[in-house]
Amino acid sequence: MTTPKTLTKNDLMSLDDYAAVRDELRRANVALKKPRRIAVGPDATFYFENHATMKQQVLEMLYIEKGGDEQVEDELQAYNPMIPQGQELTATLMFEINDEVRRGQVLRQLTDVELTAYVQLGDDKVFAKPEQEVERTAPDGKTSSVHFLHFPFPAELIAKFGAPDTQIVLGFGHENYTHMTVLTAESKASLLADFDA
Repeated sequence: MTTPKTLTKNDLMSLDDYAAVRDELRRANVALKKPRRIAVGPDATFYFENHATMKQQVLEMLYIEKGGDEQVEDELQAYNPMIPQGQELTATLMFEINDEVRRGQVLRQLTDVELTAYVQLGDDKVFAKPEQEVERTAPDGKTSSVHFLHFPFPAELIAKFGAPDTQIVLGFGHENYTHMTVLTAESKASLLADFDA
């Protein structure tokens, strides 16, 4: 059994040290996240997470809110589940719709959309498993604009993911949102690094 990949308090620099290098780290994080930000259709964007993106997120939250040791534990509890564990991809899925009226209309038509998100490799599909920490569907069927997803991969599909000739498609099978996109070579290479060799 492999050791879980997690952030601990010991992985975090002090806020004074972070403040000194914050701009540099944020620029590096933007570059890291660029191939990991994948739009699918007009409204949905997947932000694929890893140890580095979650570490930056925790540091940034601590820097902004300055909540001390108690906040450290809260942030670690919140973000550790989104660090991929070597046989999965993890993503924050966001429906980014600025118009409030349209956002409400669209989200009411997308009940359980997170359950239809998939990564496709040839004839094989890996469907998302959402984090279940809170209910993300309102009584009227309106889905949340933010979902936290895990895509668990069996070993043979991890190998297939890494094959140079494998085309990777990210998409949805929801009746009201059937959009998909093909991953670029840069995105594929970045996500491949999330799997254990």
